Amino acid sequence: MSDSQARETPKCISCGIHVAGTSAASFKCPDCGHQIHRCAKCRKQSNLYECPDCGFTGP
Repeated sequence: MSDSQARETPKCISCGIHVAGTSAASFKCPDCGHQIHRCAKCRKQSNLYECPDCGFTGP
């Protein structure tokens, strides 16, 4: 990960909103370990997400 990526504000992988300071969930992709961020709204609605590194999809 580059320095610029480390400083980026985390975004919801489903809808793209900035999730810093919210009740978002952060977890590692079950397949490759890439850090995933999801906002509370997308989690509640079970919106699908896709890992940008390996293509794993989840609710």
